Amino acid sequence: MKSGALFCELSPRRIAEWVRSAEGAVCYAGPGIQLDLAQAMVETAERLGKEMLTVSLDFDDRVMRMGYGDVGAVRLLLDAGISVLDSPGLRTALVVVDNEGYVFTPTALYLEAEPNDGDASNAMRMSSEQVAQALARLSPAAKVIAMAQAKTPEAKQQIEALTVDVVSTPISASKLAEVTNSLKAAPPVSFDLARQVRVFEPYLQYVELSLTGAAIQRHRLAIPPNIQKLGGSKELESRLRTTFELIEKGSKLSSKPLEDALNEIRKNFTPSLGKDHGRVVLKAAKPHLAARLKEFRSKLEAHQKTVEADLQKHLDTSREQIVAYYLPRVMETKPDALVGQSLNGEVSEAAASRWLNSELDRVFPKADSLIQEMKLEERFKDVTFETLNREDFLDSVKDAFPNVDWEKAYSEFRAAGQNTRNSLSP
Repeated sequence: MKSGALFCELSPRRIAEWVRSAEGAVCYAGPGIQLDLAQAMVETAERLGKEMLTVSLDFDDRVMRMGYGDVGAVRLLLDAGISVLDSPGLRTALVVVDNEGYVFTPTALYLEAEPNDGDASNAMRMSSEQVAQALARLSPAAKVIAMAQAKTPEAKQQIEALTVDVVSTPISASKLAEVTNSLKAAPPVSFDLARQVRVFEPYLQYVELSLTGAAIQRHRLAIPPNIQKLGGSKELESRLRTTFELIEKGSKLSSKPLEDALNEIRKNFTPSLGKDHGRVVLKAAKPHLAARLKEFRSKLEAHQKTVEADLQKHLDTSREQIVAYYLPRVMETKPDALVGQSLNGEVSEAAASRWLNSELDRVFPKADSLIQEMKLEERFKDVTFETLNREDFLDSVKDAFPNVDWEKAYSEFRAAGQNTRNSLSP
């Protein structure tokens, strides 16, 4: 590990190799510890003695879900009799081997993969004085090691006078069981897959756009059986069968123009990835989508005001059309349901009209019952692990946005999942 550089790169592989080469003592401090390094420390403890190694960690299940360490590694150390302390909130990492030490940045595997050798300068060399002070202030066990490594009585006295800064306690069996059970109940996600998801999070979001309460033209009423028996003709045939369309297709109260406008927005901004995937929007295009939806809401508000103002008049006209259509049939057929209510057995137009209206009263709605709050609902969701696990997802994205250069995202996606078994391929 010795070199003239102040800044260097410390990969987990290099740290483990360095620990295996120890001749005196080893101290490690950080948010967590991975299995390879723990195994190297166990092997070294068998050679040098377990009292020559000490470890300080933030032993918490949340830390491990971030990918800073592995509970199995801690169990391995404890079973080997190596001193392991719980130091809550510890985020800076320190490794000291034989009085040579480095401060380094540990990798949260949830966010990025461990660096390969030479990828990054993530560590800074410490002077021998800094190493001694760091050990003395880290924990009582590390302080004992620092004093044992002191080369002069004066240096030993200086170290002894230093106070421990980091609050820590030994990891108990109950604490180990608590963290282990918590991780069993809510296991960490696959870190490789989590990183792959974040590759696409800046690019895409799922979106659902739905229009509710506007399609009053789809409301139909059932023609009462007594009126159906009267028969009919081809006049009003498109609206009058056993059911009646309350709003004709071309009416200004129809929501069809709004639905067409919303479908145009969907087509332009939220292409479908297939029936099993849903629709997505490019996050770069989301502000433009928001502007179009704001314009659409203005149209929706205007439409609702029109409906509220004119719907009852329209329903009254529709009722009049039905009565006018069937009145001649009533006068011609004189249905028993009407004759049975006549005192003289005669049927007048006024009586026929009243009878038709009374029959329609049973099924004809009032405007208030049809008018609902008209709303455009938006639901946005980020891509998920399950999404990326579909074999056709990446091809579907490319087909949906053929004018976007996805090569950079694809290469990042492959790199983020480089350790994933059965990794997806674009």
